[in-house]
Amino acid sequence: MSGEQFGNLTYLVLLLAMLSVGLIARGRGQIRQHLKAFGQWFVIIAIIAVGVGLWGDVRTRIIPQQTVFSEAGRIELPRAPDGHYYATLGINGAEIPFVIDTGASNMVLTQDDAKAAGVPLERLSYFGQANTANGTVRTAPIRLNDVSFGPFEDSNVRALVNQGDMDKSLLGMSYLQRFSRIEISNNTLILER
Repeated sequence: MSGEQFGNLTYLVLLLAMLSVGLIARGRGQIRQHLKAFGQWFVIIAIIAVGVGLWGDVRTRIIPQQTVFSEAGRIELPRAPDGHYYATLGINGAEIPFVIDTGASNMVLTQDDAKAAGVPLERLSYFGQANTANGTVRTAPIRLNDVSFGPFEDSNVRALVNQGDMDKSLLGMSYLQRFSRIEISNNTLILER
């Protein structure tokens, strides 16, 4: 629980305490009615507090921001609620979700994504190593026949397949350097060629 959430909870508890003291002081003979009213107000305030707290998550699921592809060779990616930028690329005809990672040197595919893109995993040699935040992992170099990202088409793209566990494939600098401009402005990642 963050400090702000704790402060909000404290405020609500104090508000409910003040309401309950006021109700009890007004009519001592009707405690059962007052407790019932107190319970109803507690539920109403709790529902409002939960609704306000979850509104950001609900809003992004109901009205998700979209990636914008312009005709002028520009891609605009909105920042996700978790602070990352995500993109879906066509890899050998398969739609593969990536997290944009400027700290990664290479384009790195998960085992599942590589398989979905038609990479024969049983033929890979994991002789490379990569240092990650989670330690050293083994990697296998591959070449991707076709990579499409919005209006851009690339072929014979170098990438790695990670032997370890990864949540999402990484779109690192080996691919991002194909763009002449990379900029973050107003919670939007802008890529231009």
